[in-house]
Amino acid sequence: MQRIGQGYDIHRLVEGRPLRLGCVEVPSERGALGHSDGDAAAHAVCDALLGAAALGDMGAFFPSSDERWRGADSRIFLREVATRLAAAGATVVNVDVTIVIERPRLAPHLPAMRAAIAEALGSDVGRVSVKAKSADSIGALGAWQAVEAHAIALIDMR
Repeated sequence: MQRIGQGYDIHRLVEGRPLRLGCVEVPSERGALGHSDGDAAAHAVCDALLGAAALGDMGAFFPSSDERWRGADSRIFLREVATRLAAAGATVVNVDVTIVIERPRLAPHLPAMRAAIAEALGSDVGRVSVKAKSADSIGALGAWQAVEAHAIALIDMR
């Protein structure tokens, strides 16, 4: 049986924090504010995969109230989600992520993001897609106040 899950995350952008997206540090004047590393792309992927397997969401496993996750690298979350999927008898068929951010331009970093997400999931890079969009100067995203990520995942359940 195949199942689909959808994930979403948004983080405020602030000065003085690194910008990590898709498990890659991207040079930027602003980074995502978050309890962990603020990687909206990785967090959306986690929620999409957990949702597809009907295992809940990131908050159930990695609550922001838990100090263990303060500043945590989101690869940890992706690896743990992959472990939980395997325990549930699920394998990743594919993951598709769209990151919405006004700047910096992410195109040069997309191949590294694909590879990093795939590696963290223990999956083939051909099963991971990462795209970037701008908000065309509309709203908080367009004013470079936030970064948003949407993800869809397809899994195969035994």
